[in-house]
Amino acid sequence: MTLSKQTPVTRRMEATLNDESWKNWFQHYGPKLLLCARQWTRSYADAEDVVQEAFVRFWCHQRHLDGDPRALLITSIRRSAIDLARSNTRRTNREENTAAANEPYFEPAIGTDDRSLLIEAAIRRLPAPQREVLTLKIWGELTFEQIAEELAVPLNTAASRYRYALAALRNELSSAECHG
Repeated sequence: MTLSKQTPVTRRMEATLNDESWKNWFQHYGPKLLLCARQWTRSYADAEDVVQEAFVRFWCHQRHLDGDPRALLITSIRRSAIDLARSNTRRTNREENTAAANEPYFEPAIGTDDRSLLIEAAIRRLPAPQREVLTLKIWGELTFEQIAEELAVPLNTAASRYRYALAALRNELSSAECHG
């Protein structure tokens, strides 16, 4: 069965598929969004799914908004990740599975040298609130105001969590270098 008329949604989807600008934008920002998504998901595959879902939803419905869309996309990614966690019973199984806890935090292209492994391990040991702010600030490139709004915390709390995370990483990495 074919439709004799195209619906507005169909026309919008076809226009999106033919528009090359989304590919360029996603190629540039996609890896950073993926690192942010890893904060709220248990696997790299789930993070990819969450980013893709959030980006498609944004590009099809909200790309006309003025300004930098990263904060909006990160909010959408976070919400998609929360929805995935609520609806996916496998998450509970993965939390109990120690193999999932050892899954690489960064994209495999980052490297497997000793320093990368030390950094990854140090980031994993940060308290979740500090790790979340660190990720949003560094990889999400959000301001403290945007982070505070996203996490529903005071601005000073967001800045403090970032400062504490950096201090903990600096301390742990300098200690590891002294003992290594």
